Order: sequence, then C-alpha cells, then structure tokens
Amino acid sequence: MSEQEERAELLVDCKDIGYFMAQAGTGRRQSLEGFDPDYTDFVDYILRCTHKIWEDKSIGLIYTHYAHNTPVHLTDAEYYGRDQVVENTVRTLAAFPDLRLFGDEVIWCGNDQDGFHSSHRVTWSGHNLGHSLYGPPTGQRVQRREIAHCLVRHNRILEEWIVHDETALIQQLGFDEVELAKRLAVAEAAKGIQPYASGLGEVPRLSGQLHPPLVLEGDPTNPDQLPGLLYSLVWNARMLNYLKDYYAPNTVVWVPGNRRLEGHLDLTAYVLGLLGAFPDGAMSLEHVAWVGSEAKGYKIAARWTFQGTHQGPSRYGPPTDKQVRVMGISHFEVHGGQIVREYMVWDEFALLKQIHWPSDG
Repeated sequence: MSEQEERAELLVDCKDIGYFMAQAGTGRRQSLEGFDPDYTDFVDYILRCTHKIWEDKSIGLIYTHYAHNTPVHLTDAEYYGRDQVVENTVRTLAAFPDLRLFGDEVIWCGNDQDGFHSSHRVTWSGHNLGHSLYGPPTGQRVQRREIAHCLVRHNRILEEWIVHDETALIQQLGFDEVELAKRLAVAEAAKGIQPYASGLGEVPRLSGQLHPPLVLEGDPTNPDQLPGLLYSLVWNARMLNYLKDYYAPNTVVWVPGNRRLEGHLDLTAYVLGLLGAFPDGAMSLEHVAWVGSEAKGYKIAARWTFQGTHQGPSRYGPPTDKQVRVMGISHFEVHGGQIVREYMVWDEFALLKQIHWPSDG
C-alpha cells in the first residue's frame, strides 16, 4: 500500500481513546520499524503515547519517546533536549494535576524510513489547582486548543513545534491578558530574553518593487496546494475575494480566544482586522500534511508563520511600530473542494508580549 493510500485508509475517529488503548499489542496495521511493539500504527503511537505521558502520568516515557537532543519550538520560547521536555511536563501537571488531553485529530504524512510528520490537535482541559507561570492556583476549570507537530522516527520525536490558544487559558484563569502581557514582557526583558521577532528584517511579502502575484497556478482541490494558494492570494496579495472560492458559505473557523467565526463575513472581518493592525503582514507556509480522499473529504494540517509590524489601530491597542512574528498551525476540513471548518491555532498572548515589549529591551 502506498503512503497516499495509507493516509486515506487511516482516517479514524481520534476521540475514542478507549478503542486505541484496547488495540495495544494486537499487531501492526502499518510498517513501524523501530517502534515499540504495542503500537499498531502511527496514529495509535501519537494518541497512546500522549495519553500515557499526560493522563497516566508516565512522564518518564519521555526518555524513550524523545531523542536526547530534541528541539521544541514555541512562538515565545525554544527548548532543547528531553530533560527540558520532562521539566515542562512536570511543571504543567503540577499546575493542572487533573489535566486531560482529548485527542481531536491526527493528520500525518511520511513513513518509517524517512520519518513521520504528525499534526496532533487536542482539547486541553483541567483545573488550576497548583502554581502556574501566571501565579497561585485559582481553582478555575480551563479548556484550550493545542496542536503539536512532531517529526518522528524509530519511536522517538526528533523535533516538535507546539502552538496553543494561551489567550483562552489566561482569560479562563481570570486574568487580563493585556496587563499580564505587559508585566511578563517587562520581566522577561529584564532577564535579557530577546523577543521572538528580534532581528527581523523586511517582511518577506514583496520582491523588491514588485507586487505579489494576484493569480497563481495551482489546484485548490489538491490538498498539497490549497494552503499555499490560500496564504499567497488572500493573506499576502490581499485578494480577499478568494475567500468565497476556498471556504464554504457556512464555514466555521475557530481562532484564538476560543472565538468562533461563521461564514464569509465573519472570516473576512477577521482577516481584515489582522491586516489592518499589521499592514505589511505576511504569511509563510512551512509544512503541509493531509489525510483522506476526494470521496471522503480531506483533513489538512498547515504550519505557518505570520510576520508584520504593528502600525495600525486594532483590538491590540494603538500602534506601537513593534515587529511581531508568530507561529501557527491550521487544521482544515475540506469537502466538495471547499473548506467547511478550520481550527486556526496560534499564541495570541505571545503576540501581545511582543507588542508591549519594552522599547529599550
């Protein structure tokens, strides 16, 4: 079976973790050279190792599921090595000891020889019963979306990119995200930490004096090409008329702050709001993976970076002329050649810290 056929076949309901736990040791459904024998396929590996580490609290499995030198990328931090992964996991569970990670989707590509890529979307739920990065326990129940993109080979995660809806978490804890962002930006600058956007040059949207292409060759019904066309035409060339071509009229798009957008009008207003705040803003596509088929529909994962300069009025406050850069991952559900649902996950709180970073920091 080809990799494309496997990706169409292994389109499963990820929410039933009980099913996956019961499959342990029942034999391979897919070639997994070098993986622990209890895993049946790559989706099973992602879901069950996440469950075992986070919900069963078998934290030490990180040592057998991460390489010793794994880099972990977030918008506002870079970690290196599995010891740091263990430390961060313990710290998070100490703050949310009843934490549960509900697996919503695993979109993947690759093979056991070259390595697999997975894009794992979860709903992260628990009560703040211990001290967190933001202060003493509040007792509040919180939920947020998170997507982890992992490069995996021979049972070990070799590199990881993580995005989460931190604004939703902070709001549910009862904090004002703007005031908290200002306070943490000052504290981090005082420690000598550099903002994520430090050292950026000109935003890479234009090529010299040329305008971005207003028409692109490509097939938006091809899951490999859809994200690149969408970001190049809508976000970079400002051809927002294409939104009606790519998104179904009743589309639902989830964005940071656990906000739900419905239909073309809501989505257009959201894109205009971001581009109004960052007039030179540009999207760069980093990676695409997909599962499914034309008949069943596609699920597409796109990892991207947004970069721009805060030069316009917006919900983020008056212009500060600060450069910003955020990493995001979108999960698209495509049926009949159009996007019917999108989960756009990125750390809006990290963007707020960049906007409010001390000018001399």
